[in-house]
Amino acid sequence: MGELPIVPEWEPVLGDPLDAPDPGKLAARVLHHGLQPLRLPARWPPDSERAMLAATYAKRLGRGVAFSLAAFRQAFAGGRDLGDEGTVLIAAAACEMHPVALLKGMGLGSVVRALQDAGVRAREAGAEALPAIQVGDECFCGDDALERATSALTLPR
Repeated sequence: MGELPIVPEWEPVLGDPLDAPDPGKLAARVLHHGLQPLRLPARWPPDSERAMLAATYAKRLGRGVAFSLAAFRQAFAGGRDLGDEGTVLIAAAACEMHPVALLKGMGLGSVVRALQDAGVRAREAGAEALPAIQVGDECFCGDDALERATSALTLPR
């Protein structure tokens, strides 16, 4: 698996559930990259709006990456549903976010708008699938986004 030569800005966005990867293909990608086996939630694709609102609020607190990683661990290592409030609260607790503050923060109009605006910016940048990585004016999407973005950042222009 590649690694970007810079620290990216992590931006939570909602993906289209119709574009969710096939579980078999996802498991094959995980195996290819030598990662731990997947344990997907029973409901696939998950309704991730609640988790992405939480990630958007967490980003405001400087905990966006920590929360997102904790939520992904719950979903893909623990097999828990990202649409479940309990799963979101477990992920928040893992990065020391108070549950009441998180729930209130997720309901703020400014957080809802920030998540919506991030989706608009992603689409305008050319994101057609997740993951998506923007390097300058170019947007790399899908399975090989990390490798192509890494090449764009390391090759002389």
